Amino acid sequence: MSKQPHWEHQLVCGEIFAALHDWSRQTGAGRANFAPGVIFADDDDVVPDVVWISKQRLATALYEDGKLHKSPELVIEVLSPGSANERRDRNFKLKLYSRRGADEYWIIDWLQRCVEVYRRENAVLLLHSTLYANDVLQSPLLPGFRCQVGQLFTNM
Repeated sequence: MSKQPHWEHQLVCGEIFAALHDWSRQTGAGRANFAPGVIFADDDDVVPDVVWISKQRLATALYEDGKLHKSPELVIEVLSPGSANERRDRNFKLKLYSRRGADEYWIIDWLQRCVEVYRRENAVLLLHSTLYANDVLQSPLLPGFRCQVGQLFTNM
Protein backbone atom coordinates (compact mmCIF):
# COMPACT_ATOMS: atom_id res chain seq x y z
CA MET A 1 0.00 0.00 0.00
CA SER A 2 1.43 3.40 -0.96
CA LYS A 3 1.59 6.27 1.47
CA GLN A 4 -0.51 9.23 0.44
CA PRO A 5 0.64 12.80 1.11
CA HIS A 6 -0.53 14.58 4.25
CA TRP A 7 -3.60 16.82 3.95
CA GLU A 8 -1.52 19.94 4.77
CA HIS A 9 1.08 18.95 2.16
CA GLN A 10 -1.62 18.87 -0.50
CA LEU A 11 -3.11 22.20 0.60
CA VAL A 12 0.28 23.88 0.22
CA CYS A 13 0.74 22.26 -3.21
CA GLY A 14 -2.64 23.69 -4.22
CA GLU A 15 -1.82 27.18 -2.95
CA ILE A 16 1.52 27.47 -4.77
CA PHE A 17 0.02 25.97 -7.93
CA ALA A 18 -2.87 28.47 -7.79
CA ALA A 19 -0.50 31.43 -7.37
CA LEU A 20 1.69 30.31 -10.29
CA HIS A 21 -1.32 29.41 -12.43
CA ASP A 22 -2.94 32.82 -11.89
CA TRP A 23 0.32 34.63 -12.74
CA SER A 24 0.80 32.43 -15.82
CA ARG A 25 -2.72 33.17 -17.08
CA GLN A 26 -2.13 36.90 -16.68
CA THR A 27 1.23 36.90 -18.44
CA GLY A 28 0.90 34.03 -20.90
CA ALA A 29 4.56 33.26 -20.19
CA GLY A 30 4.20 29.56 -19.42
CA ARG A 31 2.30 26.92 -17.52
CA ALA A 32 2.13 25.63 -13.97
CA ASN A 33 1.23 22.02 -13.30
CA PHE A 34 1.08 19.74 -10.30
CA ALA A 35 2.60 16.26 -10.04
CA PRO A 36 3.75 15.97 -13.66
CA GLY A 37 5.88 13.07 -14.80
CA VAL A 38 9.44 14.20 -15.58
CA ILE A 39 11.57 11.61 -17.35
CA PHE A 40 15.25 12.34 -17.76
CA ALA A 41 16.23 8.81 -18.84
CA ASP A 42 14.68 5.33 -18.87
CA ASP A 43 15.77 4.77 -15.29
CA ASP A 44 15.72 8.37 -14.08
CA ASP A 45 12.24 9.80 -13.54
CA VAL A 46 10.55 11.88 -10.84
CA VAL A 47 7.18 13.40 -10.02
CA PRO A 48 7.72 16.85 -8.48
CA ASP A 49 4.86 18.37 -6.52
CA VAL A 50 4.52 21.50 -8.71
CA VAL A 51 6.42 22.88 -11.70
CA TRP A 52 6.42 25.98 -13.83
CA ILE A 53 7.69 25.80 -17.40
CA SER A 54 7.92 28.51 -20.05
CA LYS A 55 6.06 28.15 -23.34
CA GLN A 56 9.39 27.93 -25.15
CA ARG A 57 10.74 25.08 -23.04
CA LEU A 58 7.39 23.29 -22.96
CA ALA A 59 7.40 23.11 -26.76
CA THR A 60 10.50 20.89 -26.69
CA ALA A 61 10.15 19.21 -23.29
CA LEU A 62 6.66 17.71 -23.57
CA TYR A 63 6.67 14.48 -25.57
CA GLU A 64 3.78 12.53 -27.08
CA ASP A 65 3.64 10.33 -23.96
CA GLY A 66 2.40 13.36 -22.01
CA LYS A 67 5.55 13.54 -19.86
CA LEU A 68 8.24 16.18 -19.63
CA HIS A 69 11.60 14.91 -20.88
CA LYS A 70 13.54 18.07 -19.99
CA SER A 71 13.55 19.91 -16.72
CA PRO A 72 11.09 22.74 -16.18
CA GLU A 73 12.65 26.06 -15.26
CA LEU A 74 11.09 25.93 -11.78
CA VAL A 75 10.61 22.78 -9.72
CA ILE A 76 8.85 22.79 -6.35
CA GLU A 77 8.84 20.09 -3.71
CA VAL A 78 6.73 20.32 -0.57
CA LEU A 79 8.44 18.36 2.18
CA SER A 80 6.73 15.30 3.55
CA PRO A 81 7.39 14.34 7.17
CA GLY A 82 10.20 11.89 7.81
CA SER A 83 13.96 11.97 7.50
CA ALA A 84 14.03 9.75 4.38
CA ASN A 85 11.58 12.06 2.58
CA GLU A 86 13.52 15.14 3.62
CA ARG A 87 16.85 13.64 2.52
CA ARG A 88 15.35 12.72 -0.86
CA ASP A 89 14.12 16.28 -1.51
CA ARG A 90 17.09 18.14 -0.02
CA ASN A 91 19.84 15.91 -1.43
CA PHE A 92 18.89 13.52 -4.23
CA LYS A 93 16.33 15.72 -5.97
CA LEU A 94 18.33 18.92 -5.49
CA LYS A 95 21.33 17.30 -7.20
CA LEU A 96 19.15 15.74 -9.91
CA TYR A 97 17.40 18.99 -10.82
CA SER A 98 20.72 20.80 -10.69
CA ARG A 99 22.31 18.32 -13.13
CA ARG A 100 19.27 18.31 -15.40
CA GLY A 101 18.98 22.07 -15.88
CA ALA A 102 16.33 23.48 -13.54
CA ASP A 103 16.89 27.21 -13.05
CA GLU A 104 15.22 27.30 -9.63
CA TYR A 105 14.19 24.77 -7.03
CA TRP A 106 11.88 25.68 -4.17
CA ILE A 107 11.56 23.47 -1.12
CA ILE A 108 8.48 24.32 0.90
CA ASP A 109 8.45 23.16 4.51
CA TRP A 110 4.83 23.30 5.66
CA LEU A 111 5.73 22.28 9.21
CA GLN A 112 8.22 25.15 9.61
CA ARG A 113 6.19 27.40 7.29
CA CYS A 114 9.09 28.50 5.15
CA VAL A 115 10.39 28.31 1.59
CA GLU A 116 14.00 27.61 0.62
CA VAL A 117 14.84 29.12 -2.76
CA TYR A 118 17.68 27.54 -4.74
CA ARG A 119 18.90 29.34 -7.86
CA ARG A 120 21.28 28.28 -10.59
CA GLU A 121 24.72 29.83 -10.21
CA ASN A 122 27.68 28.59 -12.25
CA ALA A 123 25.66 25.57 -13.47
CA VAL A 124 24.65 24.47 -9.94
CA LEU A 125 21.54 25.08 -7.82
CA LEU A 126 22.62 26.88 -4.65
CA LEU A 127 20.60 28.10 -1.69
CA HIS A 128 19.72 31.72 -2.41
CA SER A 129 17.37 32.49 0.48
CA THR A 130 15.06 31.08 3.12
CA LEU A 131 11.76 32.92 3.30
CA TYR A 132 9.25 33.01 6.15
CA ALA A 133 5.61 34.07 6.55
CA ASN A 134 6.16 37.83 6.25
CA ASP A 135 8.56 37.54 3.31
CA VAL A 136 7.54 37.85 -0.33
CA LEU A 137 8.36 35.05 -2.75
CA GLN A 138 9.61 36.43 -6.08
CA SER A 139 11.74 35.14 -8.91
CA PRO A 140 13.67 36.58 -11.85
CA LEU A 141 12.13 33.70 -13.84
CA LEU A 142 8.66 35.11 -13.18
CA PRO A 143 8.70 38.89 -13.67
CA GLY A 144 5.97 40.47 -11.60
CA PHE A 145 5.13 37.30 -9.65
CA ARG A 146 4.70 38.02 -5.95
CA CYS A 147 3.37 35.75 -3.24
CA GLN A 148 3.59 36.39 0.47
CA VAL A 149 4.93 33.17 1.96
CA GLY A 150 2.35 33.19 4.75
CA GLN A 151 -0.44 32.93 2.15
CA LEU A 152 0.77 29.44 1.26
CA PHE A 153 -0.22 28.30 4.75
CA THR A 154 -3.48 30.23 5.34
CA ASN A 155 -5.81 27.27 4.79
CA MET A 156 -4.01 25.06 7.27
